[in-house]
Amino acid sequence: MTTPNDISTQAEGYSAAAEVGMARQRRTRLQRMWISLKKAPFSAWFGMVIIALYAFVAILAPFLAPYGEAQVFSTPFAPWTLFGEGQHFFGTDQIGRDVLSRLIYGARNTIGIALATTLISFLIGGGLGLVAAINRSWLDQILSRAVDVLMAIPSLIFALMLLAIFGSTVLNLIIIIAVIDSTRVFRLTRSVAVNVVVMDYVEAARLRGEGLGWVMRREILPNIMPPLVAEFGLRFSFVFLAIAALSFLGVGIQPPTADWGSMVRDNASLIQFAQYDITAALTPLLPASAIALLTVAVNFVVDWFLHKTSGLRDEH
Repeated sequence: MTTPNDISTQAEGYSAAAEVGMARQRRTRLQRMWISLKKAPFSAWFGMVIIALYAFVAILAPFLAPYGEAQVFSTPFAPWTLFGEGQHFFGTDQIGRDVLSRLIYGARNTIGIALATTLISFLIGGGLGLVAAINRSWLDQILSRAVDVLMAIPSLIFALMLLAIFGSTVLNLIIIIAVIDSTRVFRLTRSVAVNVVVMDYVEAARLRGEGLGWVMRREILPNIMPPLVAEFGLRFSFVFLAIAALSFLGVGIQPPTADWGSMVRDNASLIQFAQYDITAALTPLLPASAIALLTVAVNFVVDWFLHKTSGLRDEH
């Protein structure tokens, strides 16, 4: 039980000036990230877990795959065998390659190429978009009109034409899709950077004599990162689907390299045998499901990030 003397002692020991003068410990970046993650919805957590699982499989593909990427066995279209020595969990494809192994290696090839393509498209489109936003002169007009011309051409048809001209190599595939996709990145970067360029702190930096690269890197880029990060996730999804579509059409990643789009094409004929063997009909749906699941997961994370950085708050 608290006595009047205890209350008096506590009152005498309290100092408002001392409480105000106490230094607050600033949270580290890791602590702030963990607090944000704890507040993330279930859909965002689901997306992050799926992305982490895909990354784990892609990095450790040689150790996780039971057979080689292009190893051929004597039985084409072998049935699913869940147990047994030297068996195939998801069967084999039209020339006898293990489907499970090619699914695992396909994660590394498809995701790796899509990620490299998206990074290059952001380097090209983001850099030119910042330059156009800062230098509002003839350079801005030339870049903007060139981007308008490229965006007027359907991207898939344009990519098919360029790949037919230059050849369907991995390097050509990355460069062509990166250049085509950089037009979208240019338009977004320029539109958000134009609103930041007119700010007083950017003008003060230019009056101090700071170079163009310094202004872009230290003043403009940090203030437009949230929409660019969200756009990176969306662009990755579109590039990922574009590479899968080109591979399905036969002009993307070429065999014997494993790719989910080409795996759908190679095993598509098995769907007609669904009435005889349901597992055979499910074989072409495995890489298609892998494509769809990753796309949904990335969009879940992007939606959460956009909501978090927009300043909106849930009502409930």
